[in-house]
Amino acid sequence: MAKRKTKEQEAYSRYLERTGFGEAPITAALIDMDGVLYDSMKNHSKAWIRLSEELGWNYSPDEFYLYEGMTGAAIIRLMMKRETGREDVSDEEAKEIYSRKAKYFIELGRVDKIEGADMMLNTLRSAGITRVLVTGSGQNSLLGRLNDDYPGIFNDELKVTALDVKRGKPDPEPYLMGLEKAGVQAANAIVIENAPLGVRAGSASGCFTVGITTGPIPEDVMLDNGADIVYPTMTAFADALTNIIAARNYSF
Repeated sequence: MAKRKTKEQEAYSRYLERTGFGEAPITAALIDMDGVLYDSMKNHSKAWIRLSEELGWNYSPDEFYLYEGMTGAAIIRLMMKRETGREDVSDEEAKEIYSRKAKYFIELGRVDKIEGADMMLNTLRSAGITRVLVTGSGQNSLLGRLNDDYPGIFNDELKVTALDVKRGKPDPEPYLMGLEKAGVQAANAIVIENAPLGVRAGSASGCFTVGITTGPIPEDVMLDNGADIVYPTMTAFADALTNIIAARNYSF
């Protein structure tokens, strides 16, 4: 009797059917920051809400989780158009407004690392998989902590932030840039995300895309946006990561 495939092997089979790629090992992991490495989204949301109240914008409490992955300037332009009809927000104006949001985020205090992130990253490092940070954030309050909180994980030249891209998530540009920095093809990479727009960007880049529900966004939304597999927590994903790595060498 044939051995039953694991959840990870089944997801990889569907990925190969979706992309038309041949089997290939994972040589690079493209990793989001907020909600993946740091439990920061609740504070980002609070900071955006405070800003929106000052500007007279109307938001629901969880709306910013849906925008996670977009650059700050893109969110500002989106909301300005929705709330006022304006489409002429300059780079300077967007930067000034975003600096207020960043200030409010810092005032909310230090955020913790996501439980299970250390295990996940160390598993990738032990397997010899290149780690690339791919974030829609340009907020130095977290970017400046990475090397201290996750020593030896990220090289400075292997980071893609809001400052590097013209089109943020859900456009695949950030992940395509991450692939270029890593020097690998999409078939050899895995994307690790917690937000619908990030999942959509990862899927559009051609990478095997993992969704992790570290926030209020449910599993079905992740799947609808293109996640190849979804885990309920980072710890659950970290526990399964060796199976995912092994599945890439599985003979179908």
